[in-house]
Amino acid sequence: MLRLHDHRTGRTEALPAGRGLRVQVVGSSDAPEGGYRRAVVADLLRRVAERARRRVRVVSTASAAPAGLDDYNVQPFEVLEDVLPDADVYVTGTTDTSGMDALHLVVPQESGAAPDPLTARLAMLEVPYREPLELSEERLAASAARLDAWRGKVAEWATSPGRPMIREYADEALAALADDLDGPTALAVLDRLAADRDVPPGAKLETFIHLDLVLALGLVSAIGQA
Repeated sequence: MLRLHDHRTGRTEALPAGRGLRVQVVGSSDAPEGGYRRAVVADLLRRVAERARRRVRVVSTASAAPAGLDDYNVQPFEVLEDVLPDADVYVTGTTDTSGMDALHLVVPQESGAAPDPLTARLAMLEVPYREPLELSEERLAASAARLDAWRGKVAEWATSPGRPMIREYADEALAALADDLDGPTALAVLDRLAADRDVPPGAKLETFIHLDLVLALGLVSAIGQA
């Protein structure tokens, strides 16, 4: 069950029941251009909900849809002039809940800029979405090194015989993401899997690919480049 922190109540709440899910991304007065972090969080929410077989509609006001979102592996939003009055989840950068009678996720605007969007996406997932995020040179360098290491391992594993993915690792990571989009815990699962000497390379490959369909970090991009 997917659970999210509702700013209005200060509690982690289950998503409304049903097959459909309406997610509204809203700009804020302090960041009228939107911000990429809010879009990445909405995209992660969509991917996690779709993995649970929900039909997800993500809409955005024009002010909350910055250019170049595809570079961040953010799936396209439906852009509307006004805020949906009947959304199930609002992803915003403001604590003002007026007109938002539904789950309310407050995502602070990221500070700083990143030359590589997928490194920035990883840096965003490495910090709980409700905490402030500074895309400093140090943080981006660490995220880039982590991402490059994973991609190198995936490329290496791709040369080994195929094996079924390890369901225990996959389920643990997906359970973390379903619990208020806990990216840091899900990413730590990848680190442990990569270091597990008891798991065959082919199984590591399949598990990384399976989870990257949700994380969207381009982990297979180095396959065949050696």
